[in-house]
Amino acid sequence: MKFLLYIIFAFFTFNASFCLANTKQNNSLKTKQKSYFQNTKRDRLHITGSSTVYPFIATVAETFGRETGFKTPVVEAVGTGGGFKVFCEGVGYNFPDFTNASRVILPSEIEKCQKNNINFIEIKLGYDGIVIANTVKSQTFSLSKHDLFLALASSVPSSDGSKLIANPYKTWQQVNKKLVNLPIVVYGPPASSGTRDSFVELVLEDVCLQNNLFIKTYPDSKIRKKKCSQIRIDGAFIEAGENDNLIVQKLLNNQNAFGIFGFSFLEENKNLLQPVKINNITPSFANITNKTYSISRPLFIYAKLNQINSMGIAEFITEITSTHTIGSDGYLLQKGLVPLSYNELVEERNKIAKILGN
Repeated sequence: MKFLLYIIFAFFTFNASFCLANTKQNNSLKTKQKSYFQNTKRDRLHITGSSTVYPFIATVAETFGRETGFKTPVVEAVGTGGGFKVFCEGVGYNFPDFTNASRVILPSEIEKCQKNNINFIEIKLGYDGIVIANTVKSQTFSLSKHDLFLALASSVPSSDGSKLIANPYKTWQQVNKKLVNLPIVVYGPPASSGTRDSFVELVLEDVCLQNNLFIKTYPDSKIRKKKCSQIRIDGAFIEAGENDNLIVQKLLNNQNAFGIFGFSFLEENKNLLQPVKINNITPSFANITNKTYSISRPLFIYAKLNQINSMGIAEFITEITSTHTIGSDGYLLQKGLVPLSYNELVEERNKIAKILGN
């Protein structure tokens, strides 16, 4: 009996020692893993954000990697909203150093950055138009902002102008009797896209906010703005993701359809696409520059200043804002970027010089 008790005691003593040893080993491993992930550094910059700004900054990244001692930065396109989301999550090597944007940062996004102790600078790169286009094999179109509002808004005035109703229009001719009798099919960016935000602001809200029926129905300006920004969800407007190339494929498969994207993308695909005139103005480099084409917006990149002296962040900012990049003869103009005015460029460069101490 004593021998049996001895065996049982020895068995549990061994298991307890084994478990304790395993626990210590696992804790040690976890500590090492935690320490490893805390101390691991990237060997290149990480840039995220707008799909519209992506081709411009990707070009800068390639030039930067080729002409400096730094490795080529990683650039990804997740949309303006998606870019700010990860950019403002934290500081360090697990978070992006830059985010591209086709609109200014929102107050809620600034608040998130401040909550996570992120210091950043906004850099204006230039301008880009927002275009509506179809394939070169399709009919040419000329639309007004009012036509676009009636075609794409979630709510529109009734035909007698007495009340607001859910958008009933199925064809362009129902929107405007002068237009052709084709179904309304428009492919556009998702809600996370800065291009969509700008389109809503520059087209839908531009028409809607001053509409007397909307003012009467929604006297509170904040509520009216929210209602005016809503795009119909009955199938006439189709979200096509952040990849503009997918929109091109959709248009090639349906010559009655239209797509919404940046002017620079139109320029890259002008053998396949043709622009729609808006208020009788063709989107062109000259018309966007002189502001006669009204659906245009500035493009930005936001840089994290918390680690300005690491991995070439300061040097990359210098490359972005140099005259040979975004100046009147800069290489980004060849990619379709509409340049800043001389005074705007001087202002941006002076702002950067103060931060970098140049």
